Amino acid sequence: MAGISVGIWTSAFGVLGNIVSFMVFLSPLPTFYSIYKKKSTEGYQSIPYVVALFSCVLWIYYALLMPQSNLIFIITINTIGCFIETFYVGIYLFYAPKKARVQTVKMLLLLVVGGFGAMVLVIQFLFKGAVRGQIVGWICLVFSVCTFAAPLCILRKVIKTKSVEYMPFLLSLFLTLNAVMWFFYGLLKRNKIVAIPNILGFTFGILQMILYVVYNKKEKNVIKEQKLRELQNHVIISDEQKKLPQLTEEQIIDIVKLGAIVYSEKFNARGTEAAKVENMPKLQTVDA
Repeated sequence: MAGISVGIWTSAFGVLGNIVSFMVFLSPLPTFYSIYKKKSTEGYQSIPYVVALFSCVLWIYYALLMPQSNLIFIITINTIGCFIETFYVGIYLFYAPKKARVQTVKMLLLLVVGGFGAMVLVIQFLFKGAVRGQIVGWICLVFSVCTFAAPLCILRKVIKTKSVEYMPFLLSLFLTLNAVMWFFYGLLKRNKIVAIPNILGFTFGILQMILYVVYNKKEKNVIKEQKLRELQNHVIISDEQKKLPQLTEEQIIDIVKLGAIVYSEKFNARGTEAAKVENMPKLQTVDA
């Protein structure tokens, strides 16, 4: 019963790991849709997609060398990942300028074709049996650790700029969930090659989300203060523009006298007009 329960939980985490990893693989789709619409790569780099393609191929090779471990879920998701990353690299090569295209092709030949091909030849001809899987497993582990450590550059940029513009929260969340699923899958499989790198991935993912919450709140407060300051400055400038000049006591007395003179002239003019009307001869009426 305990073995069946462990098997069910292992399969559950394997399926969940496939689902979350699939969503992570699809996360660059908006970027490539933008490239397709604008017919230009706009300075985007192909390195993440070439590295991801190499990682998928590497994990498939490791899982195939470890048939006793039955790492079927590792094979399924990385096979899907190979197709998706190949699609991304293909779009990039189609729309990239000549220089970027040449660099991407060189990277593919050096890393995926040359690097992976040389590793396979060395492993197959120099080692035998379970040793092959162990060596490839440690290569996968080191490569995964380097991949999970890559966000440190982003974390440094967030702390330095105090802005989370370059660290999307949803991507950090999915990467963290992805690390959790595969950690428990490796743990239940008793496979340290799968479990160990995802401890680091989970740690960095939590750190990214904490930084996002902290600096996103600070960024909102800064924006609010800037808007308030701008509003205050606007009001002060408006008041200064509308502010009336201060008058001396003599000027006020002169204004009052001038107003009295104007009023008296208007009053006299009305009285003269009324007198003229009264002095006008009345028309005589003839009785019929």
